[in-house]
Amino acid sequence: MGKFRKAERCISCTTFNILAPIYKRLDHEDQSCRESQYKAYWLSRNQKIIDRLLEDCSSIICLQEVWLGNEELVDMYEKRLGDAGYISFKLARANNRGDGLLTAVHRDTFKVVNYKNLHFNDFGDRVAQLLHVESVVPFWSYRNNNSSSIKQQMLILNTHLLFPHDYSLCIIRLRQVYEILQCIESYQEEHKLSPMPIILCGDWNGSKKGHVYKFLRSQGFVSSYDTAHQYTDSDADAHKWVSHRNHRGNICGVDFIWLLNPNKHRKPLKSSWNHAVFAMIKCLLQGESLSEEDAFAYLKANDSADFVTFSGFCQALSQLGLSGPYGLTSEEMQDLWAEIDIDSNGAMDFNIFQRNIWKGPKWWDQPEQTSSPEKKLIVRDESEEEREALTFGFNVKDAVLFPPEVEKGMWPDNYSLSDHAPLTVVFSPVQLPCAQPVF
Repeated sequence: MGKFRKAERCISCTTFNILAPIYKRLDHEDQSCRESQYKAYWLSRNQKIIDRLLEDCSSIICLQEVWLGNEELVDMYEKRLGDAGYISFKLARANNRGDGLLTAVHRDTFKVVNYKNLHFNDFGDRVAQLLHVESVVPFWSYRNNNSSSIKQQMLILNTHLLFPHDYSLCIIRLRQVYEILQCIESYQEEHKLSPMPIILCGDWNGSKKGHVYKFLRSQGFVSSYDTAHQYTDSDADAHKWVSHRNHRGNICGVDFIWLLNPNKHRKPLKSSWNHAVFAMIKCLLQGESLSEEDAFAYLKANDSADFVTFSGFCQALSQLGLSGPYGLTSEEMQDLWAEIDIDSNGAMDFNIFQRNIWKGPKWWDQPEQTSSPEKKLIVRDESEEEREALTFGFNVKDAVLFPPEVEKGMWPDNYSLSDHAPLTVVFSPVQLPCAQPVF
């Protein structure tokens, strides 16, 4: 895909969970037999991974499950990527987990303005990397004033969310995304940044049917792969592609490159988070085979009144498994209640229950359909006012998963690079009307 970046001034981005040798099982009967015990195996496989990355020659490379506990492997990645023109940033998971993230940016395309680590400090010791980059060569300039060439800036994030070993951990994954978006908003405010594109890469350990997917969609992000292939958020398109075969043998699509253009309208982050939790509550209630009326009665707990109180609400969430050491905090429960109890009368009646939990707002279940801006990037004479009213963003030009079978929802038995498929997306720059930032 490097040809796109060079020939058409596009940029490209690859995300790839490369399966750390300490996690790669070589014997299904002996779970303790790992690839990390056999240097020839992990060395050969990782050399092939680097060969693949250099062949694609993406502007940005985001890797997960890099065996950062092995200096020889890390040196190999840094040297080969460095020789190819990349600057690399690595971040290990906490508590000596052994693996972590590596993000590489090609010097010919981007200069790194700033770099920030994010530690979730929760169960699983997951982390994220935030890079603020600036184009080395402007995507466009104005004919009437060469000095007004603008070097466009963007934010890139790389992460690997917690694996949902059971449903009780889903709230942690949702909170990790919330902290990511909070971190980005805080960074933008702190540095007084103009609106700019945001790209989120990584292994999200959840499919298009999950709460994390819907949460990001509610914030205006689009899945680049689905946009490129014109897939919607409908059930019919939910399993068109896969990117992972997990240790249980299940195949699913969990690797995403999310794009948020600066002209996208964004719902308030706290409200989106609350409605993501409400949707989770609804799923748990439906999992108990409760009707709408019975679900409302469940939330009342043992109260005989015709409304839900805060204490009953908290008791019901505890029974659903959403409280506890890694569940909702007392502050989060109070925030949820504040979203419900807009009249501050301490009660949630049946209509409010329907509106917030059982049906939810229309924008939650029916987010804006995935699409890309169509305004082409052209060089033209513009006034100062017109220039100030414009910002830049990206069209999704192409997106490819490897090997090709995964694009058809199948996992080939002869694929051995990883238990994940690398995803590469090509973006073309476009001029966009400047929207007001939403914080």
